[in-house]
Amino acid sequence: MIGIIGCGAMGGSMVQRLREQGQAVLCHDALPEARARMAATGATVADDLATLAAQCTTIILSLPTASIVKAVMQELQPLLQAGSIILDTSTSEPDVTRELAAKAAEAGHVFIDGPVSGGPNGARNGTMTMVLGGPADTIESLQPMLTHLTAKTVHIGPSGSGHATKIANNLLCAANLALMSEMARLAATQGVSLENLLEGVNAGSGRSGVSEVNFPLWILNEKYNSGFTMGLMRKDVGLAVSLAERTALDLPATRAIAGIWDASRSSLPDNADFNEIYKAGNHADV
Repeated sequence: MIGIIGCGAMGGSMVQRLREQGQAVLCHDALPEARARMAATGATVADDLATLAAQCTTIILSLPTASIVKAVMQELQPLLQAGSIILDTSTSEPDVTRELAAKAAEAGHVFIDGPVSGGPNGARNGTMTMVLGGPADTIESLQPMLTHLTAKTVHIGPSGSGHATKIANNLLCAANLALMSEMARLAATQGVSLENLLEGVNAGSGRSGVSEVNFPLWILNEKYNSGFTMGLMRKDVGLAVSLAERTALDLPATRAIAGIWDASRSSLPDNADFNEIYKAGNHADV
């Protein structure tokens, strides 16, 4: 049986996906209302970590922050069965991941970092991309399960590598959203529509996941329903800034992008869709 801890948009979608694929899943969330919501879908719910750990030796974490991952692992680790594998799909901090991996190894467990891209829709449809850090043999043993959840997995390297790569990925996504939005404004002054701009950019070297996916799926149609919020992206951008500061790197472009996302707080609350960064500033001419 596969355990999943954290039943928010991502974790809940993974529960439903695995169930539809015929996998036995036991899920838990610290919030009673989240457990009730999952139970209403027909999922099997554990009311506490001890119940989940007693029945599952492969456990997926889908949690909001590194501090919560750390707190959950502090409570969970003494409850784990020998040889248990913990797969952390949260966007966490590499140093926290390395610390947890070392503690897990001492206790006879394996802690793998496997943050994902693709949002709740990707989790629900099994089309996520997962970047993994940890022992190659353990990651290989997880592949039968991962084929139900992902379209692509990449083993980056040792513990912490997956989370470091995810931080880089999300910073690049944040940067591309800000830049593409500014180029839309610039192109509009030259009489170029957003639709035509995207067609041209996506045929050239400036294309990105943002221009090829985000703009067509959530911005052009003004749906803004990706399932990933401004607050989550601000948190992830902050992780990149924090990591640079801890490693004494001077990354001026990263600081500039972080400044744009922070400045958008005045017009876009944390619960807004992250693609709404397109609306920040004066877009009356777009």
